[in-house]
Amino acid sequence: MLENIVSVEWLNNHLKDKNVLVFDATISKVVGDISALSKAQIPGTQFFDIKKKFSIANAPFPNTIPSAEQFEENIQALGVNNDSKVVIYDDNGIYSSARAWWLFKTFGFNNVAILDGGLPEWKAKGFLLEDKTTNNSRKKGNFKAIYNPDNVVFFDSLETISKDDNYKIIDARSSDRFNCIVAEPRAGLRSGTIPTSTNLPFNMVLDDNKLKQKTELQTVFKNLAKENQHLVFTCGSGITASVLALAATVAGYNNSVYDGSWTEYGTLTIA
Repeated sequence: MLENIVSVEWLNNHLKDKNVLVFDATISKVVGDISALSKAQIPGTQFFDIKKKFSIANAPFPNTIPSAEQFEENIQALGVNNDSKVVIYDDNGIYSSARAWWLFKTFGFNNVAILDGGLPEWKAKGFLLEDKTTNNSRKKGNFKAIYNPDNVVFFDSLETISKDDNYKIIDARSSDRFNCIVAEPRAGLRSGTIPTSTNLPFNMVLDDNKLKQKTELQTVFKNLAKENQHLVFTCGSGITASVLALAATVAGYNNSVYDGSWTEYGTLTIA
């Protein structure tokens, strides 16, 4: 079984293993600098299309979790088998790759890992690249999805969760967004926070492009939550909340992602 994080050195050594599949789950960042996406990829990579294949495209809120049937169909199309080893990366380091990792876990596939540092770290080590237009399609896989409801929190549960000391809601947005100092980047979306939530900007669990070490992550979460609390992560639309879910999993905390995040909550509630 893979750990939740693998190094670029590990992937470089195992890239040609028969059951290793590599996916690029890059999406553009909602805020901050949006650089041109890379025209190169790690050899053998297939594109994990979060927006079109692994979200409900016509849902009222962005990045809405797909059904088990939709996930299974599109994952099989990428050649994923029950015995595959899946490694996911993105062009930004660790950003949207965490959302893909979380989706795999949520639909019962556990032999999946994030590439620590993503494409920037791979490039920094001087490992081989290929053109992004290369066709690396595989024959249909046999993976069967099994939905894990413990990984997901929905809007209807939030009021109860916010009043339950067994849970801790942690928001991955920047401190300026969390504290309503700057406007939300999505047009028409009000600023605000979920009641009783606390703030942990997602970059606080990263060292540059890479995930902090386990002991460092344990200290980060120990300062925010009790050891036995179930952590519920939120952000703008479920992307960076998944980065915190990755970090909390590595640190040993039970956790879930509020799928609709602030885009849903800020739309459905009144300030």
